[in-house]
Amino acid sequence: MKTFFGSIFIKREKLEEAGIKYPIKLEYYKIINEDEFIRGDHAKYGIKIVKTEYLDNDTKVEDKTIKYLSSNEQKINDILTILKENEVTPICVQDVICDFSKTSLIYNL
Repeated sequence: MKTFFGSIFIKREKLEEAGIKYPIKLEYYKIINEDEFIRGDHAKYGIKIVKTEYLDNDTKVEDKTIKYLSSNEQKINDILTILKENEVTPICVQDVICDFSKTSLIYNL
C-alpha cells in the first residue's frame, strides 16, 4: 500500500538553468509493505518518487520505488521530507539514500 506524502513542481529557475522549458512535478509516497502486517512482523516502510514531465503535447512519467527501507516510520517521514525539500528525482534517489546511510543525517535506517 502506498500513501501520498507530498508533491512539488521543480522551481522554474532550476529548470531554466538546465535549459528545460516545460514543468516537472515530483510526487513522494510512503510505501507500507502489507505482507509484513499479514505475517505479524514489524512493518517495513519504503518510498516511491514519481516524476511527471509536462511536454508540449505529451507527458512523460518516471518512477522509482525502494520497497524495504526501514521499520521506523518516523525515519521514513524524515527522509521523505528531505527528498521533497531538495527536489530529489527518481534517477538519483538511490544515491541520496546511500549517502544518508553513510552519514549521521539519517542514522541506522
